[in-house]
Amino acid sequence: MRNNASGATSTHVDSRRAPPSAWNLANGIVFYHLVALLALLPWVFSWTGVLLAVLGLYVFGVLGINIGYHRLLTHKGFASPKWLERTLVILGVCCLQGSPIRWVAIHRRHHEHADRLHDPHSPLVNFFWGHVGWVMTRIEGPGLLALYDRYSKDLTRDKFYVWIDRGWWLKIVSISYAVFWGIFVRTVIHWHLTWAINSVSHLWGYRNYETPDNSRNNLILGVLANGEGWHNNHHADPRSARHGHKFWELDVAWLTIRLLMVMGLATNVATPVIAARIDARSD
Repeated sequence: MRNNASGATSTHVDSRRAPPSAWNLANGIVFYHLVALLALLPWVFSWTGVLLAVLGLYVFGVLGINIGYHRLLTHKGFASPKWLERTLVILGVCCLQGSPIRWVAIHRRHHEHADRLHDPHSPLVNFFWGHVGWVMTRIEGPGLLALYDRYSKDLTRDKFYVWIDRGWWLKIVSISYAVFWGIFVRTVIHWHLTWAINSVSHLWGYRNYETPDNSRNNLILGVLANGEGWHNNHHADPRSARHGHKFWELDVAWLTIRLLMVMGLATNVATPVIAARIDARSD
C-alpha cells in the first residue's frame, strides 16, 4: 500500500515482477528515435519538414488518437457517421500506437484501476515504467484475449476493427510511410506526448477535482497535447468530449469536435457533467 500525493491510498504494481519484455518493440522505439534525430542534421533539416511534422501532429495525433481512439472509441464522448469514425481511426493507426482494440482496452483498464494494482502504466511504480516501460512489455495469448473480452468487447464485434487488429494496422502504417514525409519525427513527438499524459500528468500539476487517483492537470501538456493534458478533469468526468473545463484550459481537440458539431458530423456530444454540478452547487 502507498499514499499518493493527493492523500488517496492505493496498491501498486510490484515492479519486481515485471511482465516479459518485447524486445522487438523496444528496438523499434530506439530505431525511431535515432532516425528522428537525423532531422537535426543540417543536410537533412528543412523547414518544409518541420511544417509537415506539425501538420502531421494535428492530422494524425489530434484527429486520429486524441479524438478517434480516445474521445470517440474509448469513452463514447460523441457519435459520428461510420465513414468519419473509421477515417479518424485509420489516422490514429498511423501514429504507431497499436490497434484500436488494444489501445482502447488498455486505456479503459487504466481508468478502472488508475494508480492502483492493475493500472497498466501508473508512474507511481516509477517514472520510466509509467512513461514508456509499460509499452515494452508483451501481452499475448490468453492474457490478451481476456483483456479484449473485459474492456473492448464492443470493438471486437466490429469486423473492421478485428481486421485492423489482425496485423493490418502495421500494413496501414507502412503505407503511410510512402505518403507522408517526416513520419519519424512526428511519430516520436506524439509518442512522448501520449506517454507523458500517463506519467507526467499523474505526478505534477494541479487538481480541479478530488478524484481517487493521482491525476493532475498539467499546463504544459494541456497546451502541447492539444487538451489531453487536462488529465484531472478527464479522470473526474471520463466520458466528456471536452477536457478543458476552465475557460483558459485550451483544448484543441474539443474545438475540433465543436466544428464537427457545427457541420452536423458529431452528435450526442457529452459535456462536463461534474463541472456543471459544481457550478450549480455554488449558485
